Amino acid sequence: MSVGILGTKVGMTQIFDESGKSVPVTVIQAGPCTVTQIKTKETDGYMAVQLGYGEVAQKALNRPELGHLSKVGAGPLRHLKEYRLADSAQYELGGQVKVDIFEPGQVVDVIGTSIGRGFAGYQKRHNFRRGPMAHGSKNHRLPGSIGPGTTPGRVYPGRRMAGRMGGCQVTIRKLTIVRVDTERNLLLVKGSVPGKPGGLLNVVPAKQVGK
Repeated sequence: MSVGILGTKVGMTQIFDESGKSVPVTVIQAGPCTVTQIKTKETDGYMAVQLGYGEVAQKALNRPELGHLSKVGAGPLRHLKEYRLADSAQYELGGQVKVDIFEPGQVVDVIGTSIGRGFAGYQKRHNFRRGPMAHGSKNHRLPGSIGPGTTPGRVYPGRRMAGRMGGCQVTIRKLTIVRVDTERNLLLVKGSVPGKPGGLLNVVPAKQVGK
């Protein structure tokens, strides 16, 4: 249980390591995040810290949201995220969480929303194999049987079929931080992360086995 940071995806590029090898990285504009709430066992039954990210116009939030943020002197923030902790005493209301909580070589999990692909068929959505393409075949991209007839007389829930693809939460685990730019609040993470440029990302330390 440890605090993470919210950010937005800037895009992908490449950098070169000391040996001259090209390393594909994703640039993440991470934080700074404002501590908007601190939860304790006495008041809430568990320890946690809530972070806010993404300044917006005041009219974009409703009155309860503005009232919650005004208690700590924070401006209008679009995104709020809670992180459970073993000890929240080290944080203070209105404080800042920046990229310096991470270091190069650290392994993290990146959570985001995948790119929406709209309505997709069986081959694209579930990697089904197509039917025969020979003359006379009428089963090129159809699903085939979706279940028995009389018994059970229905289609079981969870059957893989055509439908909406993408636009759901995806977690990419165990990505390595290549570089931390504390001046510009940037994280360079090796590999790709979910979503389009500008999409919200949640970067948290990867869970260690046995902890």
